[in-house]
Amino acid sequence: MSTELECIEISTSPHPEFSVIWLHGLGADGNDFAPIVPELGVDNIPIRFVFPHAPVMPVTINNGMAMRAWYDIYMMDLVRHEDEKGLRDSQLLVQALVARENARGIPTERIVLAGFSQGSAMTLQTGLRLEERLAGMVCLSGYLPLAAKTAAERHNANGQTPIFMAHGTEDPVVPLARAHESCALLQELGYDVEWHSYPMPHAVHPDEVAAIGTFLKKVFTV
Repeated sequence: MSTELECIEISTSPHPEFSVIWLHGLGADGNDFAPIVPELGVDNIPIRFVFPHAPVMPVTINNGMAMRAWYDIYMMDLVRHEDEKGLRDSQLLVQALVARENARGIPTERIVLAGFSQGSAMTLQTGLRLEERLAGMVCLSGYLPLAAKTAAERHNANGQTPIFMAHGTEDPVVPLARAHESCALLQELGYDVEWHSYPMPHAVHPDEVAAIGTFLKKVFTV
């Protein structure tokens, strides 16, 4: 698998000092969250937003149809049968995106990993194992993948990194209970998790967007 993903980039300044790598959900692409940038209220912070396109692969739960995905989904039970190889392959892709930002002058401590649904799972899969500290993680409508292996595989570098988690109370795709379990496990492991819930399905709420903007302002400090 290639380690270079095509990306959409939006910068709030000609000379960005921070980066947000934002991972889309199953079947979407980098265009999905690009329109959110002006709504975050962070125009006064020099940020490069990076919206990568996930690889195209067959997805079992969708009758094998090929679409952009970070890993395969075998069934709606997100715990019993996970695509561990797919998760780990995409972890390498996300790590490569972090390294690319480093090469462009943005240290890891000034990078936020963010994601929705599958992208949220990849944010945690990658961020908790990363060997350099991130500024933060934003996890929207997702869950903690490979949860039973997290304690053994996590790296101390991001043990104190703030995590923003948000979920819809009416989510039919990733049940709220699954997100609550993920949040509770992360807190048991000592992570600083800021939890939000909103009256919505598998979607994004306007109040959630404002809260993300507040979180970014908090973690992006020189």
